[in-house]
Amino acid sequence: MSKRKSGRNVHGIVLLDKRLGVSSNKALQEVRHLFNANKAGHTGSLDPLATGLLPLCFGEATKVSALMLDDNKRYQVLVQLGVMTDTGDAEGVVIETKPVPDFSIDEIQACLRQFTGKIDQIPPMYSALKHNGKKLYELAREGKTIERKARRIKIFELKLLTDSQAGALKADQLMLEVFCSKGTYIRSLAEDIGHYLGCGGTVKALRRLEAGQ
Repeated sequence: MSKRKSGRNVHGIVLLDKRLGVSSNKALQEVRHLFNANKAGHTGSLDPLATGLLPLCFGEATKVSALMLDDNKRYQVLVQLGVMTDTGDAEGVVIETKPVPDFSIDEIQACLRQFTGKIDQIPPMYSALKHNGKKLYELAREGKTIERKARRIKIFELKLLTDSQAGALKADQLMLEVFCSKGTYIRSLAEDIGHYLGCGGTVKALRRLEAGQ
């Protein structure tokens, strides 16, 4: 049996702009292969639907990856109102649709204020959190739903990026910028906003802008 070749001792951090449609682990392995690096890790998963900043740590830099994982994040998210899916994003199966009223900007801003500051958020079933040693998304794919405890998170900023001179939002989408603490699920936030507005909502597009200081 031939001996497996060892990789290179590469040290440092790569700030990757993850492309659409690939998992964080696949993106990591592609860059790791490019450098032929011995040791590598990322600092917090992005869903395949999401794009944007994914810091990759190599060699000695993996020792500080936990610090980056625990830090705050900033996202830009497009919320599709009137649609609910089983995963909380556009990759899932549509389970319900509702008509979307013509909300005023004031109504949307009032809604966003309800989700600014410290809030309790229930993680989605399609997540990597574990129940009795098994990841929730694995249970979800088996058609199982597990009761999840709400977790305290903090939304530092929640800004509406779309605007209208008429003072009303006639489109059925909201473009938001979110600055939040670690452990925040943007899919859950989108669903909660849609629930508050009475029409439901799901993530149509997501991009991470910042990860840590």
